[in-house]
Amino acid sequence: MSSSDQQAAPSRLAVPELSIGIGLLACAAAVAWQTLAIPVSPLYSKVGPTVFPYLTMIGLVVLSLLLIVAALRGGWQPEEEKETPTDWKAMGFVAVGLIANLLLIQPLGFTAASVIMFVLVCFGFGSRHTLRDALTGLILALAAYFGFARALGVNIGAGFVENQLNTVIDAIIGALRG
Repeated sequence: MSSSDQQAAPSRLAVPELSIGIGLLACAAAVAWQTLAIPVSPLYSKVGPTVFPYLTMIGLVVLSLLLIVAALRGGWQPEEEKETPTDWKAMGFVAVGLIANLLLIQPLGFTAASVIMFVLVCFGFGSRHTLRDALTGLILALAAYFGFARALGVNIGAGFVENQLNTVIDAIIGALRG
């Protein structure tokens, strides 16, 4: 069989990849639904609070359609990757990390919950450097928290760590001003 005959052969439907594309399309629909619920004041002329959510939704729709088309053409994974068995233990650590973040963000705060999630996800990906992972997660979580809380004024879940650091930062700022 020549290479042109092989290229003309119909591709198989890649069901797992199709599922990802459809799931992402569902996420885009959820973003659209929630964005429609955002109250928009008539004072906004062209750019309001829904611009970025709608841009995100459009990006998700385009990406999901590209993934669906790729899945209909046989998928994007090379054949040798398709035959690699799923590491369910690793997937379990990643899932537990995400669930832990969801459950712990309210009682512990964003930073502590994020560090725990980061360590579990790193472990799921094969890292056995827990202290390094925790410190890296702490730096990233604090940067994200203070980026949202201080720069944007959005509270994403202050806990003990954030409250203590906010007290120190406010005291330093007060001392510098006074």
